[in-house]
Amino acid sequence: MPSAHRPGLRVSAGVTIPESELSWRFSRSSGPGGQGVNTADSRAELVWDAAASTALSPAQRERLLERLDGRLVDGVLTVAASEHRAQLRNRDAARERLVALVAEALRPPSPPRRPTKPSRGSKERRLKAKQRRTDVKQLRQRPRDS
Repeated sequence: MPSAHRPGLRVSAGVTIPESELSWRFSRSSGPGGQGVNTADSRAELVWDAAASTALSPAQRERLLERLDGRLVDGVLTVAASEHRAQLRNRDAARERLVALVAEALRPPSPPRRPTKPSRGSKERRLKAKQRRTDVKQLRQRPRDS
């Protein structure tokens, strides 16, 4: 259901999911809404076939499929929103959720941690602090008869 004012879903500077790749499903939502809950299809599900998407480069597709492996069913990502009473607000929430998921999955991995050793001064400070605690606790004990 492409619209004129939304050419696509902008995920990042280089990635925009075309509206033609997105499909919607609507159903009755649980939760507040009174009598309207039984009649209005306010729950929105946004479906995107990530495996067949033209918006991603092969490297991006591979990273996305690897990172969202637990959420994908045959390469298709489904995001549902039902927290609002209005279908339009649920649609916006589903779009935002999809953008956040895809942006997080496409983010490059952080550089590996470089192992470091504590400095000599930090070791000495730690040992002095431990000795101070020991002395404080020693002073709390009853004096011994010896």
